[in-house]
Amino acid sequence: MRFFGPAELVAGLCHTDEQNPFPVWQDGHISPCFNQLVLGALPHAGMAIFSACYLGTTSLFQTAPPCGWRLRLVSALLAALLFTADVVVVSLLQQADMYLDVFADGCAILAWLVHFSAIAVLQSTAFRRTRGPPLLLLLVLLSVPNVVITLMIYCDSQEYLHLTQPLKLARFVLASTRTVPLLVYLLAFTFPCISDAGYTLYINAVDGSPLIPESAEPDTGEMVAEDGSSCVSRLFYLWMNPLFRRGQRGELDRPADVYHLPQKLRTNVVCRYFNQCWEACRRGAAVSDGQDQWPRPVSRNLLGGTWSSHNQEEPLELQGDVGLLRVLHKAFGLRFYILGVLKVLVNLSSFAGPLLLSALVNFMEDAGAPVSTGVYCALGLFATSLLTSVLQNIFNYEVSKVALAARAALVSSIYSKALQVSGSSLASCTLGELVNLMTADSDRVVNFFRSFHELWSMPFQFCITLYLLYLQVGVAFLGGLGVALLLLPFNRFLAIRILSNSKGMLRCKDDRVKLMTEILFGIRVIKFYNWEPHFTQKVNDSRKQELSHLKAIKYLDAMCVYTWAALPVVISILTFVTYVLLGHQLTAAKVFTTLALVGMLVVPLNAFPWVLNGILEAKVSLDRIQRFFKLTNQDLQAYYALGRLLLSCLNVLKSSVFLVLVQGSLVVVVGKVGCGKSSLLAAVTGELSRLSGVVYVADRAAGFGLAAQEPWIQHASVRDNILFGKAHDPAFYQAVIEACALSDDLNVLPNGDKTEVGENGVTLSGGQKARLALARAVYMDKDIYLLDDPLAAVDTDVAEHLMKKCIMELLKGKTRILCTHRLEFVYKADLVVLMDNGTIVRTDGVEHEDVPGSPPDLCVDDDPDQLGAEQKQAGGLSWRVYRTYWAAVGGVLAASILMSLQVAKPKEWDAIQVNKLNLHFRSFPSSSVQTFPSNTSSDVQFYLNVYTCIAVANTVFTALRAFLFAHGVVCASTFIHRRLLDRVLKATMTFFDTTPMGRVLNRFSSDVYSVDDKLPFVLNILLATVFNLLGMLVIISYSLPWVLVPLLPLALFYFRTQRFYRHTSRELKRLYSLTLSPVYSHFSETLTGLGTIRASGSSARFVEENARRLEQNQRCLFLSNAAAQWLDIRLQLIGVSVVTGLGVIAVVQHQFDSVDPGLVGLSLSYSLSITMLLSGLISNFTETEMQLVSVERTEEYSTNLPIEPQQLNAQLPSAWPDQGRLEFRGVVLAYRDGLPNALDGVSLVVRPGEKVGIVGRTGSGKSTLFLALFRMVELDQGEILLDGLDVSTVGLAQLRSRLAIIPQDPFLFSGTIRENLDPCGRNPDQQLLDVLDQCHLSSAVNRMGGLDAEVGERGKCFSVGQRQLLCLARALLTQAKLLCIDEATASVDQKTDKLLQQTIREKFHDKTVLTIAHRINTIMDCDRVLVMHAGKVAEFDTPAALCQTDQEEMMAELTFLVHLLL
Repeated sequence: MRFFGPAELVAGLCHTDEQNPFPVWQDGHISPCFNQLVLGALPHAGMAIFSACYLGTTSLFQTAPPCGWRLRLVSALLAALLFTADVVVVSLLQQADMYLDVFADGCAILAWLVHFSAIAVLQSTAFRRTRGPPLLLLLVLLSVPNVVITLMIYCDSQEYLHLTQPLKLARFVLASTRTVPLLVYLLAFTFPCISDAGYTLYINAVDGSPLIPESAEPDTGEMVAEDGSSCVSRLFYLWMNPLFRRGQRGELDRPADVYHLPQKLRTNVVCRYFNQCWEACRRGAAVSDGQDQWPRPVSRNLLGGTWSSHNQEEPLELQGDVGLLRVLHKAFGLRFYILGVLKVLVNLSSFAGPLLLSALVNFMEDAGAPVSTGVYCALGLFATSLLTSVLQNIFNYEVSKVALAARAALVSSIYSKALQVSGSSLASCTLGELVNLMTADSDRVVNFFRSFHELWSMPFQFCITLYLLYLQVGVAFLGGLGVALLLLPFNRFLAIRILSNSKGMLRCKDDRVKLMTEILFGIRVIKFYNWEPHFTQKVNDSRKQELSHLKAIKYLDAMCVYTWAALPVVISILTFVTYVLLGHQLTAAKVFTTLALVGMLVVPLNAFPWVLNGILEAKVSLDRIQRFFKLTNQDLQAYYALGRLLLSCLNVLKSSVFLVLVQGSLVVVVGKVGCGKSSLLAAVTGELSRLSGVVYVADRAAGFGLAAQEPWIQHASVRDNILFGKAHDPAFYQAVIEACALSDDLNVLPNGDKTEVGENGVTLSGGQKARLALARAVYMDKDIYLLDDPLAAVDTDVAEHLMKKCIMELLKGKTRILCTHRLEFVYKADLVVLMDNGTIVRTDGVEHEDVPGSPPDLCVDDDPDQLGAEQKQAGGLSWRVYRTYWAAVGGVLAASILMSLQVAKPKEWDAIQVNKLNLHFRSFPSSSVQTFPSNTSSDVQFYLNVYTCIAVANTVFTALRAFLFAHGVVCASTFIHRRLLDRVLKATMTFFDTTPMGRVLNRFSSDVYSVDDKLPFVLNILLATVFNLLGMLVIISYSLPWVLVPLLPLALFYFRTQRFYRHTSRELKRLYSLTLSPVYSHFSETLTGLGTIRASGSSARFVEENARRLEQNQRCLFLSNAAAQWLDIRLQLIGVSVVTGLGVIAVVQHQFDSVDPGLVGLSLSYSLSITMLLSGLISNFTETEMQLVSVERTEEYSTNLPIEPQQLNAQLPSAWPDQGRLEFRGVVLAYRDGLPNALDGVSLVVRPGEKVGIVGRTGSGKSTLFLALFRMVELDQGEILLDGLDVSTVGLAQLRSRLAIIPQDPFLFSGTIRENLDPCGRNPDQQLLDVLDQCHLSSAVNRMGGLDAEVGERGKCFSVGQRQLLCLARALLTQAKLLCIDEATASVDQKTDKLLQQTIREKFHDKTVLTIAHRINTIMDCDRVLVMHAGKVAEFDTPAALCQTDQEEMMAELTFLVHLLL
């Protein structure tokens, strides 16, 4: 019996020679045996095995799967059916290798059926929101070579292609058809129409909906924009429709209502990749190909709004000599250059319009031309205009996405850099400059992405246009071109001047924003001293300088507008005249093709200066940001050395410090004001520059618990301020609350510890802010605590409680450095450090002794729950906004601008004259044209003269319009800013207490910038577009009246589209402005608390918070851009329809000889720009409306802010008050409606010249007495009499200018010491030097350089105590009969305090003095003491009498007298 081995088996199966049973290559290609077994059966067997592994996956969903999965399911089933049909055909053929084909087809049938089942299971599992296991794709791809080679074999064999062999032909058809399911499968896998894991996408449901559908959609706040959309949805932006419908219903009210950003535009994703590129540039390497250059976000956290530190990388060290432009190039360059290829296609397709126009007009002039020629021209116009529209839309949208990513990277990097830069380097930057880096400068750099492609595209377009003009009119085009080229040097001069003024305007803007920032920080001081007129003048002076540069820019812009607006007509005249003088004949085709090309020529010439200017501005801003990035970062590794001691051998600020501390000890640092106590703590945290010596800190990475001398409070709830990002531990949290004496405060707050406290804690008293900051530091649970005089702002009992319960007990075992002026607590220290002039004079150890204290009874003066989120206007812009801007420009001036616009648009008359000129030439034979000077001179000269006169009139009125508009813009900017500033500075203190500073600052920075620059730009374009469009419609209707038939339905669609669009786009702009304020507020808040943030090691968390707020703002900006492109593609389609309709109508009328070729050319040459005009009309109108939102926001503040009474008392005596007698009669005061009374029936009389000390527990209403006296808050009941006159009848300016106060929070403005002491310049220098000497500041001022020395931003060159002394010096300059002192010496040492009290007694010996204090010696010599409790007068008597009372619970502030007398 013959042995039947594998060779025989394969030979029999494949019908091959047993000597070579398994040939790989046969007849010039792969053998059928190898193809069917290795490339066919083997991959299919693998597909069946591995697909079967997924059949047991648990099903989770019962709803319909995404369309991608459904397509793959259908494809698998179709492939199995095709292989089944092939088995049937093979069985009928009965070929020799039949069994080979049956075996291979059988494996394929089994594989695709199992794969079908696997897909059916997987689409109901968690894989449905992904593409599924990548292994499945690999298995399908392995089967592709089998199909390809099978088709090649069939094609080489003529038998399978011959109709005489139907069964073999059927096999070829089946094999060809098998490519369809494979292709569909691969496309469905590549474009799955599903989201990434964790995203919830509903947008695919509308992929097949009409352009403006009507049905309701799911909650847009749960959707992710664009990701998972089909190609059709992306092309027509159908994924935007649910958002548009929501906006149309008026339900787009909150930032949370808009889509989430697509995956690759997420802020954290972009920043992570940008950081990788920065690091690669720093190291001189490329970003690794192995890394995911666009990391995937943790989508569930993002959708849920939770941001945790483990999702963030360590912050990048943004320093060193790394070019920012180079990093941007590495991060976004490749994507950006790929878009350049798309821009080339757009430019090339745009030239088809004039060429097809020439062909169509030639067709119209030839009466015997075949109709097919016209049809081809019309179809060509349709195809090219459609292609240009689609490609241009895609290009604009993709560029906006790149620009958005760059904005996220820049703003985040600026924020991160601000957290990293060293204190000495940061001192060179003001808050206003940093805010401008994040706003104006980053926006200008981002605009570079939109301008760059135009920089090369416009010269390219210019050259192509010139070549086409040469083909039309020969060398005649040089006449017009010469004029255009002569303007280039002039244009360069204008660009240089614009750049120079732009730099100057930015500097002035920085100064103005910086000044406004300081004014808003110190608004309470300004109102106390009645300095509003002075600071209004300072801001107006700064604004005047800014407007001088703005005026120069606008007039230079007007020159550009005039020059280039007149250019098309001039070029046309010179070109036609030159062409005729050269002896050529003008035809309709040449005339209107030339006009169309001249229009295309002027576009790059007109826009190029603006593009160049934008790029130059971006260069300026890029350099400013680059300089900021080059600032030196904190280098804590170099600053600190390794060791176990806390601190050793420190040398900072040119003063030697030698200090050794033991872990777990309490160190009390004392010394006079300005001796360097706060500097010592700053040196420990690394905020100063170490000149020499060594600083040791154990476990520095864990951070410090820092309670700064000036408490930094976040705009958040009490609980969030205390937790400071840590998890809530109820037991420890309660212990901290009790130890910091906050229990009673929380009990009186309406929402307890969930009550918002306002920006920087404006609604809390000084003591409450100090204790809240201390509680935050304690809850951090650090090993080292730095406490900078937290006991200064609290009364004696509370100070005792804090010392015992908090510092001694709760923080026992921690290393504590306490700076204080309360010498009564020195004995509790393990080590006492005495400092003087930046040097440790002495260190001593003391014995411990505990003194019991009692908890305070605290109340709160305000309810911060009234702090609300910024309100967004709803609906369309009211006519009041338009009237406001009209009035700001000036009614007569605005009307003149509109009139000049109408007169300066005579292009329609130009066109008619050109058409008549064309008809005139057509009436002459060719021979006559050759003798032009003799035969036709009179008629030609007439038409050319008319055309020239119209052109001259056009240039004159264009110039008039340009300069009138520039002047009107400057007038509007001046008017709007002046009204806004005047109203804000007159606003009540309640407004400032309840409004975050960033919200107000946003009006003076971003909104004013829009009014100055952005609004005039788009408004100018809008007005020009309106009049151009009206003229074009008139010309088209005159030339081809039948075009009105298709125009009517298109106009209806146009109207409906713009209405559908405008509702949402307006709300998105408002939401964008609304979400911008929190970004600014958070940034300014971060800079204010930078020391606390860095000391506690919380920088990473604040970077996350900035990313979250920026993400919210980016969502609104991205969707605003997408909405503009949604509109653009629809308007482009309208333009395509108009152009196509004109072409079709022209061809039809040509068949009836009822059309003038000149008029056809005229209308078509205009219609080529209709797409741009229609798109420009709505987009510019909407953009103008968006920019008018800034006018609306400034107008809201200019008209709706509650302001203080401004009337004056004309009968007020000039010497009032001449005695200083003060009387409160039944005074009742609440800060706002619904809040408890801060003063409740206060009645008291202060005699003339009397010295009264005011005491009481924190929040008892002490400071409220001063607020009521100065009418910072108006009374609800009662009256306050000063020298017998009710203060409510006195004008605020009169009242405050005749009183003097030293407020609790010392505030200094940037500038010199002279300007801070006497802003209005009323006193001579010698008097200023005298008061400085009386306040013991002479030596410090002389060291700094005298009265002209700069105090730094908000007085940062002085310690807090020295700032209080400067504020006291201000009061000494006044001649007021009544002086109010509110804890003015809390931060100075007791010796200095004693000397100051002596000075006050001497200088104000005949004046009434009211002093709020917690110290013994501050009120020892008072004639009487007023004890306040819960807003009421508890006691009011002499100190001796009060010491004898039995009501000790009312005498918490005077217990020292009891001990003194005992």
